[in-house]
Amino acid sequence: MAKGKVIVKAEKVSLTAGRIAGFQCQEGKTRAYLWCDEVKGLGIIATAAGAKSYIFQAKVKGQSMRLTIGDVGVWGITKAQAEARRLQTVIDTGNDPRKVKAEQEAAKDAKAAALVQKQVSESVTVAEAWQAYIADRSASIKNGKPEWGDKHKAHHAYFVQAGGDNRTRGRRPNEPKITRPGVLVPLMTMRLADVDAKAIAAWLDTKTKQAPTTAAQAFRALRAFLTWCAKHETYSAAVQSGACQSDNVKKRVPAPQTKKDDSLRRAQIKPWFEAVQKIGNPVIAAYLQGLLLTGARRNELAALRWADVDFKWKSLTIRDKVEGERTIPLTPYLEHLISWLPRRNEFVFSSPIAASGRLEEPRNPHNKALTTAALPALSLHGLRRSFGTLSEWVEVPAGIVAQIMGHKPSAIAEKHYIQRELDLLHLWHVKIEAWILEQAGIEFVPVQAGLRVVKK
Repeated sequence: MAKGKVIVKAEKVSLTAGRIAGFQCQEGKTRAYLWCDEVKGLGIIATAAGAKSYIFQAKVKGQSMRLTIGDVGVWGITKAQAEARRLQTVIDTGNDPRKVKAEQEAAKDAKAAALVQKQVSESVTVAEAWQAYIADRSASIKNGKPEWGDKHKAHHAYFVQAGGDNRTRGRRPNEPKITRPGVLVPLMTMRLADVDAKAIAAWLDTKTKQAPTTAAQAFRALRAFLTWCAKHETYSAAVQSGACQSDNVKKRVPAPQTKKDDSLRRAQIKPWFEAVQKIGNPVIAAYLQGLLLTGARRNELAALRWADVDFKWKSLTIRDKVEGERTIPLTPYLEHLISWLPRRNEFVFSSPIAASGRLEEPRNPHNKALTTAALPALSLHGLRRSFGTLSEWVEVPAGIVAQIMGHKPSAIAEKHYIQRELDLLHLWHVKIEAWILEQAGIEFVPVQAGLRVVKK
């Protein structure tokens, strides 16, 4: 074919540089085709605008298909023929080249995105991921209720507090006036990718010497955090989720320990009541007696609101940290104690000086009362233990005590079959209270006109 001659028919020819250069779309047409006689399906399309490209045409599962290989100015004849043969090979194996190409591009994009994501996530610090974790879990709702309560969120905030603030609540013996940095603070500035078993083991070695119980609690929070990161698309590429599962780490975590002798003995009940009742603040005195008489956790009782007290049906609704809330009996003597308390605000155990409006730190008055009574050290949680321990003197069924205290059922029957009414709990709870008052030397006589206490 002479150079420069215009080809207007779709014919098969031997492709050469000259034929391709001279191939044009006929005037008045939108496109024209030139087919290769050497490689099946390979052709050139020329448009009215003057563009020319290699194309490949074939049938896939009985349906016609046409693909653009590329511009003739970019693709050489040999390269275009090789690509056409490759596409035909794909078809011969039963695949659609278009689908194969789409899958390859998707895989390429995913790989590139993963690489970018890894580069981004590897630069993320523990503190940045921790903030995202707290925000996510704080907003999580389960069965219509927040999964994390205020106390749980406060614990996590305590683990990462900067420290350096003046303490506004009572101090333990030898405790500094300035708050310490949270136990997890040393990890916060690290890259998330660097928090491995070795780093956690070193952190535990330091922190368990300072505060073993707090370190164990913080470790459990850290483990849950890393598990969350492993499931999060932003952090999964960087986090070492198994860092906390290493045997070298687990053997360093302090085992939970119960304080020895952190409970009132029978003979100590009377001097304890006498000392506590002499505390000048009636709210604190009533609160401490309430802890012993209900077995409630310290913050559960401190957060009790007047709206949670049902004087008619003799019940208290406790904000339970495990189940959300539980209803327990309002026993006669406890009703007497709280009925005389000032109603400053919504809280039963109110405080005119605490920002929260409720009792925050009664440990110091309690410790002074213990000293006055010549009693050994006893924590506020020890009063909860005392309720459970002293109840055995009345031979109360263990399930009754557990339900009042808000312990999870420990047996199949307790979990699935036994659902005690408040009246049954009240029957046994009154017996427990009456026995404790008897040991305290307090003769309590509820009367129709009100309640009064007569001391022997």
